[in-house]
Amino acid sequence: MSRIGKKPIEIPEGVKTEISDKEIKVSGPKGELKQVIHREIKVEVKDGKILVAPKTELSKKGRGLWGLYRALIANMVTGVSKGFEKKLEIEGVGFKANVEGSNLILNLGFTNPVKIEKIDGVNFAVEKNVITVSGADKERVGHIAALIRIQKKAEPYKGKGIRYQGEIVRRKEGKKVVASSK
Repeated sequence: MSRIGKKPIEIPEGVKTEISDKEIKVSGPKGELKQVIHREIKVEVKDGKILVAPKTELSKKGRGLWGLYRALIANMVTGVSKGFEKKLEIEGVGFKANVEGSNLILNLGFTNPVKIEKIDGVNFAVEKNVITVSGADKERVGHIAALIRIQKKAEPYKGKGIRYQGEIVRRKEGKKVVASSK
């Protein structure tokens, strides 16, 4: 039995769900998301709650996918009602970011600025040295945040680069100067 899969998903006010044989569609104030449902998983709505279960208890694959699909659907409901956001911090002299049109431009000490293109459902905001990536789809928000971070990861000696807000970068000690006794 899946501990996560057994939990029902509460449907908040303003969120609508449509379930067909192979797909679930969730729409709310922040947008609309769709998810294809595996053939061994059944999804139903009862009393304002979404219930997820494997079609047959004996199927190992169905039991394995049970918690996954419950988590995916719960993230869809949260995304269309509240939304998701990731914040990244830029640290370093001369490192900066700005939004031009719908794209994010990063100046990270390379000869040319790095351009991150906006994808559907994801928005950028920049305040001083903090980049905010927000949207309804948790997977897309996390993917774009990871793409931004990988452009210049925080290095361990001085800590310069891009990191998630609250991320701790382990610092290394630099080379020590050995004093000669001659």
